[in-house]
Amino acid sequence: MLNIRPSNTRGYANHGWLESFHSFSFAGYYDPANMGYSVLRVINDDKIAPATGFGMHGHQDMEIITYMLAGELRHTDSMGNGSVIRAGDVQRMTAGTGVRHSEMNASEQTTAHLLQIWIKPAILDLPPGYEEKTISTESKLNRWALIASPEAWDGSLKVHQDVTLCATVLEAGHSLPLEVSEGRSAYMHVARGEVEIDGQRLVTGDALKIDDASKLDMRALETSEVLWFDLPRHVK
Repeated sequence: MLNIRPSNTRGYANHGWLESFHSFSFAGYYDPANMGYSVLRVINDDKIAPATGFGMHGHQDMEIITYMLAGELRHTDSMGNGSVIRAGDVQRMTAGTGVRHSEMNASEQTTAHLLQIWIKPAILDLPPGYEEKTISTESKLNRWALIASPEAWDGSLKVHQDVTLCATVLEAGHSLPLEVSEGRSAYMHVARGEVEIDGQRLVTGDALKIDDASKLDMRALETSEVLWFDLPRHVK
């Protein structure tokens, strides 16, 4: 039996300007059974209304990845960075010793849709850092594309932890392997669409946790976008 976290069991908050689903305990949502997974601490599925967003606020000792699904987001921070990231872009910010930033919907017409991912770093008190990268749909189409890795392999974003993040846009009927090595764990998040794994269906917002060495196949039932985290072994 697969260890599936259904999307409808996530935390939920609607602030008017922000609609957010929380995969793990966050802000006013507390679930002692889902405080994180391995070194994953946050996966928030955020929709930000036009011309609104998060004003300047601070973070420390966290690797923060923003994965854009739709719309555009204007980022500014205390390191002097300022840019607009759009669907297909991925951003990594190392909060380290402390950083302040804002995230505002850059459009006055369309909603910004993103996944914000927090990963606990392997080392505390790192110098703050920032980078962004465009990952084309073509590079993800029916194959795994490397998004982030500890050594910035193949031009991926650098994350200061023993984690690799891959993503795919899988067309209906296409399949990809899912493999977890001995001594590792994995976490899969369906950003959109519907897939089948080992006879079980996962839909938008569903997640799969894997604690043991495994070889599975994932088949798309409709065009789907999926994120896959290879992680240090999760301690139950």
